Amino acid sequence: MNTDLRFPQVIFGEPDIPEIRRHGLAGVDMHFHTNHSDSPTRIRDALALAQKKGIGLAVTDHNAVSGVIEAERRDSATLLIPGIEISAWDGPHILLYFFSSADLTECYDKHIADKKSSSPYLATSLTTPEIATFREDFPCLMVAAHPFGYLLFNKGLGKCIEREYLPSRMYNAFDGLEVISGGMSRILNEKAVNVADKRGMCITGGTDGHLLSDLGHVLTCTHAETTEEFLEAVLRRKNCITGREKTPLEKCIMGSRMLPQYLPYTWPSLQVHYRQNLPRFRHFLMKNQMKSGKRR
Repeated sequence: MNTDLRFPQVIFGEPDIPEIRRHGLAGVDMHFHTNHSDSPTRIRDALALAQKKGIGLAVTDHNAVSGVIEAERRDSATLLIPGIEISAWDGPHILLYFFSSADLTECYDKHIADKKSSSPYLATSLTTPEIATFREDFPCLMVAAHPFGYLLFNKGLGKCIEREYLPSRMYNAFDGLEVISGGMSRILNEKAVNVADKRGMCITGGTDGHLLSDLGHVLTCTHAETTEEFLEAVLRRKNCITGREKTPLEKCIMGSRMLPQYLPYTWPSLQVHYRQNLPRFRHFLMKNQMKSGKRR
């Protein structure tokens, strides 16, 4: 592995953790969910496996911070990055990484806790510009999760911008992009790499893992021993990303294991999807009507 971290680099493939540690780098899975949101994975199990593998962990539950609080209470030797994945009402999933859990909790209590929808893991009533505004009050990094995903849904910043649901200037509100997301295809991850490079944004990588077996297959690596050092290095683009995407079978297994977490919210989830996608459907119709009028 090239240890010259003056410039970001992305390495596709299963992380070689012994090699990463041999070069004195800290490797952190920057996108992982627990049973404090839509995953069956317990905090104590995630911490134990991270410690066994010799990697760090960012707990980024959907619209929740209780997992981070539990992780800190367990006082593990694992390098822990306090985080949250906010599901914006207008589409993007947004990762916020904090230098302290106290700042994360304050941000959550003031701006997020009472904005969750009736399907709490699926959406909040917060828009991307609103999130970009209140995050300025806290020392944190704002990163677009899986920028060009997911599937038929507009859960990525880049996808929303491509479809003209959001203006391209919205990129400017973000510090970085997640350039290897374990749930994305190689093509979409490479697309994120190109956008980040073109726009000079910092880069992160994470598994978007929900199962314990997902942990550690995508790592963000840099020279750091503390949370502060790690996030500062990422912000200064002195890091690299190494990892692989999930196989189709792994995605199917993960989806089936996540399903029970959403069953209690089946009807609210359907309502959220309807309300979220109706404006996009109208936008699609208007855009095509305008194109049809120009052809005439």
